[in-house]
Amino acid sequence: MPGGCSHRTAAVADDAAVTGRGGSGRPHDPPAPPGGPEPVAVLTGFARTLRAAGVAADHHRTQTFLAALGHLDAADGRDVYWAGRLTLCAGPDDLVRYERCFAAYFSAASAPPHRVRAMTVSVTRPVASPYGGGEPEPAGEAGAPPATASEIEVLRRRDVARMSEAERREVHRLLALLRGARQPRRTRRHRLSPHGGAIDARRTVREILRHGGEPARLRRRVRRDRPRRVVMLVDVSGSMAAYADTLLRFAHALVRAEPRATEVFSIGTRLTRITAALRHRDPGHALDECSAAIPDWSGGTRLGEEVRALLRLPDPRGAIVVIASDGWERGEAGLLGAQMARLSRLARRVVWVNPHKGDPAYLPLTAGIRAALPYVTDFVAGHSLAAYEELAALLAGDRPVRAAGRGGADA
Repeated sequence: MPGGCSHRTAAVADDAAVTGRGGSGRPHDPPAPPGGPEPVAVLTGFARTLRAAGVAADHHRTQTFLAALGHLDAADGRDVYWAGRLTLCAGPDDLVRYERCFAAYFSAASAPPHRVRAMTVSVTRPVASPYGGGEPEPAGEAGAPPATASEIEVLRRRDVARMSEAERREVHRLLALLRGARQPRRTRRHRLSPHGGAIDARRTVREILRHGGEPARLRRRVRRDRPRRVVMLVDVSGSMAAYADTLLRFAHALVRAEPRATEVFSIGTRLTRITAALRHRDPGHALDECSAAIPDWSGGTRLGEEVRALLRLPDPRGAIVVIASDGWERGEAGLLGAQMARLSRLARRVVWVNPHKGDPAYLPLTAGIRAALPYVTDFVAGHSLAAYEELAALLAGDRPVRAAGRGGADA
């Protein structure tokens, strides 16, 4: 990764060989990659991106990755690529995701790094942003400057409504890599288990009869796990126009990951099921079909009536319900409160995603939000890529529940 990194690899390697410890000077600590704290932040951000895409890049693997780079040249894209591939991937299934995430995060050439001569990555030296000023260059145009890892890390925290078209395209590209795993739930069905569990009397007796009444080994069974269903409502009213497209792309990632356990509706002046449109593999085509299916783009919002319409369907029962809206209610706030109370009793969990919550000065003062919050399990932000990654972790059960209005209700 050429840039302003100081080349201390040899010094770190010599220090590790002589003292038996990493560059931090403490025993048993892995040597830090060269270049100070900023390269470490960039590399750990890459590990977070891999985790969001479904790669098993946990804390232990990340530390091993940093330790490996402490003995290599962190300014060399080949070293970064192979160190990450050998330490952050847990199996063959992770390799394809790793290739895609590496290309997206470091914006390398389309070929894998071991086939290209140089990497265009900067981690310390300021680089002119490809998104700054003037008209954005079309994606893929020859000569367009690639995004650097540090710029992508900045984009993770930036508000989608304040992005240029080129920045928004980059975020949408990363959203397509988002892991859509789901918190498992235990079903009433069983499966055979060779490693413990309850005794399956029926199969055990059949096994004994098959051997002429001679004693046979015990057959055991455990309950099957299924991904918990998610029902997502995306507000497409005029007040949500800056965020609706990105939220629909997030919903597309959820549908693509668990098509049988995800239902998506648009809400505005009516409730519209758009799950079938989002099942298309290509995000752009899926969004085009959504645009054709949604009749109330940029209209008003009648949240109370739409939640009531949702409760007439079997979808929310036992599911995690995600409502992505700013809470601007044109109908009666009392109706919304009553319907949210019913929804909280039927759903496993109610998550309200408000893009404005990402603003530190935001206060939930609108009538719709105030009526809904007492029945919401989690009240989270939805304004940036980092917020969507946190929401995906919440749905996957990787993040603890933060009760917003139900006093620590079990989720």
